[in-house]
Amino acid sequence: MSSILTNNSAMVALATLNNVNRGLNETQNRVSSGLQVRSGKENAAYFAISETMKGDSGMFKAINEGMTSTKNSVATARLGAETVSDLAESFVERVAFAQGNGINTADVQLELDSLVAQIGSAISQSTFNGDNLVDSTSTVSVVTGVSRASGSFALTTIDITEVDLGAIQTTLAAIDVSTSTDLVADLSTAEGALADAITAATSLGVSEKTLDGQMMFLESLTDTLDTGISAMVDADMEEEAARLQAFQVQQQLATQSLSIANQAPQNILSLFR
Repeated sequence: MSSILTNNSAMVALATLNNVNRGLNETQNRVSSGLQVRSGKENAAYFAISETMKGDSGMFKAINEGMTSTKNSVATARLGAETVSDLAESFVERVAFAQGNGINTADVQLELDSLVAQIGSAISQSTFNGDNLVDSTSTVSVVTGVSRASGSFALTTIDITEVDLGAIQTTLAAIDVSTSTDLVADLSTAEGALADAITAATSLGVSEKTLDGQMMFLESLTDTLDTGISAMVDADMEEEAARLQAFQVQQQLATQSLSIANQAPQNILSLFR
């Protein structure tokens, strides 16, 4: 039945056009933002999960930056400890040399004093950005990540033990082969200091390697999180491009259908001419 009061065809065509326009607008928003989930309205579960993962990813990146500074401090301290170890080795060699017959121990002591001074210089330069890991044997706790086990939030840490290179310098500085009455005991003391220097360098090297491994793990973990976030909220641009073209065609057809439907009352009027 045709009516001049209600144009059912136009109403259907208008509803179709409105639906097409809504789909077109949504697709355009996805194309412009690159996201298929921009808020909890699109997908509440994915939005909540992705926001939590974004927070974790940001924290991991910040923690990694902090560990970079710590690793540089440890690397500087390790280099200092290795230098002290090399100098202590030379010190032991000169003390051993002093035990020979006819050796001028005063001249040897001058060499030893020079080595002790070089050790002091190496220790004073073994700091990075104000961090000094070579003047005590205390423990430094370094944040390496976060844990959400069992739904709770907690920081994960590793401990780095500082080394006391100053004690090694003090031990070696107390040795004076020019006045000593027991060079064998002096040699034993120097060898003990050398062993301590080697242990210090080894300990710092292990800590540096541990930090390197944790930093690589955090980088991989951050990449994995970012990939997971992308899979949940990023729009498939190829799919959206195809959908955009389809909606544009549908919009044109719906507009034409509405135009045709709006002409129906004019067709009724022609019946009375």
